[in-house]
Amino acid sequence: MRKLEKGLKVKVLKSEYLVKRPWLTAKKESLELPDGRNVPEYWVLEYPDWVNTIAVTKDGLFIFVYQYRHALQVSEYELCSGVCEKEDTDALASAKRELLEETGYGNGQWRKLMTISANPSTQTNMVHCFLATDVEKISTQHLDETENLTVETLTLEQVKELLKTDQIKQATHIAPLWRYMAENKLF
Repeated sequence: MRKLEKGLKVKVLKSEYLVKRPWLTAKKESLELPDGRNVPEYWVLEYPDWVNTIAVTKDGLFIFVYQYRHALQVSEYELCSGVCEKEDTDALASAKRELLEETGYGNGQWRKLMTISANPSTQTNMVHCFLATDVEKISTQHLDETENLTVETLTLEQVKELLKTDQIKQATHIAPLWRYMAENKLF
C-alpha cells in the first residue's frame, strides 16, 4: 500500500484568480499532467485551515451546536468548529478559541484526533480535529455578527443515534466522531 505523498506531479501552465473574498477565493488553472495531457480548466478553492472539536464535559455530555446551514437549507447538529485565524498561534489555539466563543465551554484535557481534508480535489485547506475532555462552562457565548446557533448537550446514546441515522451532514464532523467511537469501542 502506498503512503500519502506530497509533491507536485502536475505542471501549472496558467493560474488566475476569479474571486478573492474573505470567505471565497477561487482560481482557475490550466494544468499539464505527468503524461503530457492538458487540463484547460481546473478550479481551486482556497480556504484557511479549519478546526473542529469533540468536547465532552466532566459528566460525559457532548457539546454540540445546532445551526442553520443555508446551502442545504437545513438546521443540524454539528461539532463546534471554525476558521484558524491569523492571530492564533496554532490549530489548537484556534480550536480552544472557537469552543469558548461558540459555546462558553473551555478548560479540560485536549488532544489532536486527526487532520483531514474536506475535499483534496478542489480545496487547499486542512481540517484539524481535536478531542477535549472534562470541559466545563466558563463563560457565555461570544458569537460573531453572522452566527446564529444554540448550544446543546447530548448523551453518548444521542450522538450515536445521530450518526446511525445520518442526521449529521458535515463530513468533516462525522469523520472525527466515528474515529472517537472506534477508538473507544463504542459501536
